[in-house]
Formats: sequence, C-alpha cells, structure tokens
Amino acid sequence: MTGPASLRRRFTADERGATLVELAFVLPLFLLLFFAMIDFGRLAFHWGSAEKATSVAARIAAVRNPACDGVPEIYERGPDTSGRFGTNCSDTPGICTIPAEIVCAGDAANPTAGEIWGRIEPLLPNDAAIANLRFRYSPDADATDGIIDQIGFLGGPYVPTVTVELTGLTFTFATPLSGLADLATGLTGSTISNDIPMPSMSVSMPGEDLALGTNG
Repeated sequence: MTGPASLRRRFTADERGATLVELAFVLPLFLLLFFAMIDFGRLAFHWGSAEKATSVAARIAAVRNPACDGVPEIYERGPDTSGRFGTNCSDTPGICTIPAEIVCAGDAANPTAGEIWGRIEPLLPNDAAIANLRFRYSPDADATDGIIDQIGFLGGPYVPTVTVELTGLTFTFATPLSGLADLATGLTGSTISNDIPMPSMSVSMPGEDLALGTNG
C-alpha cells in the first residue's frame, strides 16, 4: 500500500511538464528578440533610404528653379551705386544686395518640389508626405571684419547654397514590441512605443545656374 510519504516523494520527483514551464518563460524573450531584429532591420533600411533620398533631393534642387517663392534670380544692386554691372560683389561692400535666406516646405504645386517628390517618394516610409521636405536657399556670404565676401557679380545669376531637409518622419514597428516586452519582463506598462520619430537629415549643395544674367 502506498503511503502519503511515498506519494509525496513521487510528486516532487515527477518532472513531467517542466519543459512547458521553461518554454513559457523563454518564449516571450525569444519572440521579443526575434521580432526586434526584424523591426530594427527595417528601421535601418528606412534610415539609409531616407539619407539617400535627401541626397537625391538636394542634387535635383541645386540644378532646378527654386522650390520656394521669393528667391531672386540675379544679384541686384546694393546701397553702393558706384559699381557697374559685372562688378564682383566681393569688391566693395554694398555693391550687391545680399538676399535674405528663404525657407519653405515642399509643395506639390511647385514644379521643382513636385519633381523631387516623384523621385524620392518610393524611398520613404509610407506615411511620408511632400510637406516633410524643407528647402532653404541661403546667400553664399560671410561677414568677416565688416567685409562681406560673396561669390557672384552685380547683375549676374544669384547662386545660393541650397539645403534640402527631410524632417518629421515617423517609423512604425510592424510587431507589438511593447506587449512582448511586458511578457518577457513580467511587467506592465512598457515604455517601448510602436511609433518612434526619425531624426531630421539634410544635405547642402551650391546652387548651379546657367543663366546669362542681366546685362547692364
């Protein structure tokens, strides 16, 4: 006859089902690591594609008409009216008007912005929009000791530094990392978000203009 002590020994020595218990502990951690590798691989891909798209956008913007309104076409006369057309802007301070920096968001109504967006849209996350592009046209000028050095000549084509910035993008994880993190750690309220903001990235290039300028 089997006594209570014998039954207790048999129960404590029985290892059936132990593997399932171990699996229950390990599986959430394994799934978390597995899906994290997939999603962070996707993030690296989109990051690299966005950097490439920004470079392509800057190259096109540098050789096209401005994507912003108000960018001047030529170096106009400054407060010093003694210079003739064709005089280098760097010869005398005030010969040329130093244009203000122009910044605008991408707009599909602008031919240059529309062309750029058509080229780079396939490289960006699905929720990206043309408004995530920001164009900046900056004068090639540097004030040192009160003298402004600027490339160009009076009446000649305005050649700004063109900067294209890609900003405001969000990457969305395809897998529920927050829930998996809760299962793996046994905690609740994980701080892992399924949406993370991607950093802004920008590329600057000197503008190229083959215009003949204005003959004074």
